[in-house]
Amino acid sequence: MARSERSPLLLAGLLATAGVAHFAAPKQFDATIPKALPGSPRAWTYGSGAVELALAAGIALPRTRKAAARAAAAFFVGVFPANVQMAVDWQKRPEPLRTAALARLPLQIPLVLWARGVARNEEGR
Repeated sequence: MARSERSPLLLAGLLATAGVAHFAAPKQFDATIPKALPGSPRAWTYGSGAVELALAAGIALPRTRKAAARAAAAFFVGVFPANVQMAVDWQKRPEPLRTAALARLPLQIPLVLWARGVARNEEGR
């Protein structure tokens, strides 16, 4: 299988893993939910996990891959405020946790580009 053919499945796997983690260990995700959002952090945690699972399924299926990959790119942009909130909230945590929170910020860029690339590759098929 060519690298470009594996890319959508790898992205789907990443999203599926993250989605499952939101349900398996929600407490760690609750802490990243911006306080300005209405409702409970747990509802946002479960909601974002469900979205990640839906995006994973959509990207895994060739028929829905292009639309799902575009939606995943938008999702990665949309969750960026949670990553910023986490970096702010974790300033007084131990060094490894602070570093991890800060490292997540630039990670969003390759995720957005990866999802856009998957969508773009589907346009030529």
